[in-house]
Amino acid sequence: MKCLILAAGYATRLYPLTENFPKPLLKVGEKTILDWLIEDIDAVKLIDEYIVITNHKFAQHFEAWAKAHTLPITVVDDGTSTNETRLGAVCDIQFAIDKLGLNDDLLVIAGDNLLDFSLTSFLRYALKKGTSCTMRYYEPDGNRLHRFGISEIDEQERLLSLEEKPESPKSHWCTPPFYFYTKADAARIRDAISDGCGTDAPGSLVAWMCSHSVMYSMEMPGSRYDIGNLESYETVQNTYKGIKG
Repeated sequence: MKCLILAAGYATRLYPLTENFPKPLLKVGEKTILDWLIEDIDAVKLIDEYIVITNHKFAQHFEAWAKAHTLPITVVDDGTSTNETRLGAVCDIQFAIDKLGLNDDLLVIAGDNLLDFSLTSFLRYALKKGTSCTMRYYEPDGNRLHRFGISEIDEQERLLSLEEKPESPKSHWCTPPFYFYTKADAARIRDAISDGCGTDAPGSLVAWMCSHSVMYSMEMPGSRYDIGNLESYETVQNTYKGIKG
């Protein structure tokens, strides 16, 4: 299994911190955001390669970070240099697949989010289901639902639909950027793009995939911390205590 880390964004809302430095390598406590994620995932030894898909502007930062690790980390430069020319998350996934000739199950994660629970529980859930999977959390504030990818789930936890930033949300289930794709479904991403799947938000791929394949959604057993601006970064620095339990 490969872990594909989405890190090709430009984090313009965090300027000046990220004007010349990638958000996933910002520190929270004694670790970078990315180190919190991969050190947790690696605990179960299911991943044989970590692949960071980034842009040309930040590639050297990630390469230097990777060299300091003993884990098998590959950095892929998508060739873009500005926010305006970015490929978008879905095209970046396909770019990495093509560049490295990937033919495996994929854990796809955003490299700029923190969790207070172990992602290994999600990996175990996905492997038990034997299908592509997402996670979900309940957002009680209806006014906030328009900002996220909203899922419809049946009583067996099957994912029926996902809509990015909907005008009329169909549920209160939000879908964070952590996904598991089986090898068979990963091979269909090119078809999704050709079929008109949105390519900027990674949830757009889920929206297409769940209507063409069986997907399940695990309820998150903890909280997610999205570092979207300077204020949220400061809050996370002051409150994040790592993975519980």
